[in-house]
Amino acid sequence: MPELSQETERRGAVLPFGLAEVTGPSMVPTLRHGDQLVVRWGARIRPGDVVVLRHPFQQDLLVVKRAVERREVGWWVLGDNPYAGGDSTDYGTVPDELVLGRVRFRYRPPKPDQRSPFAALRWALSAARPVLSDRSASRRLRAR
Repeated sequence: MPELSQETERRGAVLPFGLAEVTGPSMVPTLRHGDQLVVRWGARIRPGDVVVLRHPFQQDLLVVKRAVERREVGWWVLGDNPYAGGDSTDYGTVPDELVLGRVRFRYRPPKPDQRSPFAALRWALSAARPVLSDRSASRRLRAR
């Protein structure tokens, strides 16, 4: 996720929705590198939700993960890609105050090589989608 700027912080306090961009493979197949996200700041989090949080050790860095389970001291979060790392298996439970919001919507920009009408149509049908909670994924990921 992009570094948190003062402007993003101010907008998050004023507007209930904000934008973020995915960098890295930790949420594949749900999210891919380059996806644009609409985030609901301060939304109620439930197990299975995709969330944006501050990295516990680098708090100027935003991260997107799936909230798997609520624990006594915060949230256990995991990436959908078990091989990417960079989640609670590395840094433990994330305190509630570091979980900033819930991802509501994903937009996937077109690739530069999508020139054929078939590729453009395929992109148009899949480019924008809501990011839904996956309750079954939270049960499956909790077992890891």
